Amino acid sequence: MKTTIKTAIAVLISIAISGKVFTQTINWQSLKKEDKHIFTINSGFEFGLTYGVGYGHQLATKMPVVLNLEYSFPSGKNLTDDFKSKIGGKVRLYEIINFQFSVNISGVYRRYENNLVRMKNFGSDFSGVVGYYKPKWFVAGEVGFDKAIVTHLKHSQSYRDVFPGVIDGWYSPPSGGNFYYGLQTGFSFKQNDIYLKAGKVITQDFKTEPTVPFFAQIGYNFKFN
Repeated sequence: MKTTIKTAIAVLISIAISGKVFTQTINWQSLKKEDKHIFTINSGFEFGLTYGVGYGHQLATKMPVVLNLEYSFPSGKNLTDDFKSKIGGKVRLYEIINFQFSVNISGVYRRYENNLVRMKNFGSDFSGVVGYYKPKWFVAGEVGFDKAIVTHLKHSQSYRDVFPGVIDGWYSPPSGGNFYYGLQTGFSFKQNDIYLKAGKVITQDFKTEPTVPFFAQIGYNFKFN
């Protein structure tokens, strides 16, 4: 029975965190030093239609650094029962001609609930982006890893009816995680960016796939000082 319960919990955790967390996309070549603030809105698909908002603040540093805060939620009747939030930053590490390499590092907090369990977890997201950037357009590739580090589970009564010995509480690793990769492109004009991105998600064990292993997003940035 304990093995069955642990297996069920592991599956639920994997389902809960299997969606990729979208990251604010920036055209580094069109970003000016005086553009201190970046406001983002986006919509995407990862197991369903999602919406997101974000804010980025560019630091006055020699190497371009943008700190960002992001929040996303799925469409549906209850817009606050499931959500993902991120806080972190992105750094452009290297530039040669118009080719640029940047990294994104964020802490993640998300909530997921269904008829069986409510889950909250803390995790991390790390990715690298390399691409060709011009002031009016860009195209790049991204590879990253999204990991749930610790997860809190609160089970419903219907779940307890089947597994009466289940225990609520915090569950630490091993927990779920996903590798993801994809392409992104965009167009820039004045203080605006419009971008598209799409890719695929692979679970960390490389043996299983999420129910929908693909993601896509369209977004808009407005930059101002």
